[in-house]
Amino acid sequence: MPRLAIHRLSMAHPGDLSALEALIARGEVRAGEIRAVIGKTEGNGGLNDFTRGFFTQTLMLLLASQTGETPAALAARIPCVLSGGTEGALSPHYMVFSVSDEAAAGRGLALGTAFSPVTPAREIGRVAQIEAVVAAVRAAMADAGIARAEDVALVQVKAPAPQAPDPDARSTDAKLLMALSRAAAAVGAGVALGDIPADHATEAALLTDLSLYSNRVSISSGVEVTCNEVVVFGHADGWAEGIVAGVAPMADLLDLAGVQAAFAAAPGEVLGVIAKGEPDKTGAIRGHRHTMLGDTDIDAQRHLRGALGAIVAAVAGDGRVFVSGGAEHQGPPGGGLVCVFARSA
Repeated sequence: MPRLAIHRLSMAHPGDLSALEALIARGEVRAGEIRAVIGKTEGNGGLNDFTRGFFTQTLMLLLASQTGETPAALAARIPCVLSGGTEGALSPHYMVFSVSDEAAAGRGLALGTAFSPVTPAREIGRVAQIEAVVAAVRAAMADAGIARAEDVALVQVKAPAPQAPDPDARSTDAKLLMALSRAAAAVGAGVALGDIPADHATEAALLTDLSLYSNRVSISSGVEVTCNEVVVFGHADGWAEGIVAGVAPMADLLDLAGVQAAFAAAPGEVLGVIAKGEPDKTGAIRGHRHTMLGDTDIDAQRHLRGALGAIVAAVAGDGRVFVSGGAEHQGPPGGGLVCVFARSA
């Protein structure tokens, strides 16, 4: 029977894997059992944020030294979902998800992974990417043994962004293309979960029809990946008990009750937190103007991460929170979602 384990580890810099190396040396984590890594690095979260690639390269070199596999082979089977930007109270960290076999019976939190085919620039933000994510999410569910979409707690995707301008791309605006990639991945995941009708999953709907969203989808995009890397969490028979996931939507950036609901749904020792948020496109929060979208000095997503990070970290009592902006089609417009992993009391 598989058992999921989660270790949340701090880092001194984007290439610091010493905490994981120590766990492996002590036998607390087996390198060959690591299935996914999700973390926050201290870059800017933009196209030129190379902290994410630096971390991934260092991670794969470490695991290669422990397993005998090549870094390329490891990168092709272990999703490494990194979000840049640790503004404010946020602390750089990474969550290591490993799966071991043991003799037990029950129904517990399951993890499955899948990779879409390489996504060229011409397919980003188009139906081809939506369909590729639909297929990858369903493959990840099958990998975890999750039989029903309603048993999925969260889908985490790292979506690609082109490293250089491409004449075949849907847009020449690099930031817009990153947003389109997140949107296509979110809609694709929502279709796979049955949260978004398949016949509404069109190119025209991306970034425009914000009534289409899933409360169980978290997407990040970046130049360090070339395909859609998918991690699915949900409940399935045959997985050991002990870890729970609490997920709740945030109606807006000030929805403290939504944050608290996610923590209440996962009582016990907190093992990790994932939060998505988005500056409200109306330019206001609860009727009052915000300036995140009009600030020419600080990117709106950096405003978002600093604000949402403080709210979630205050509830968690820990700055090691995965807070990511760009929540297109991921929760209510102007809001987002929170997922809490915990070891049940």
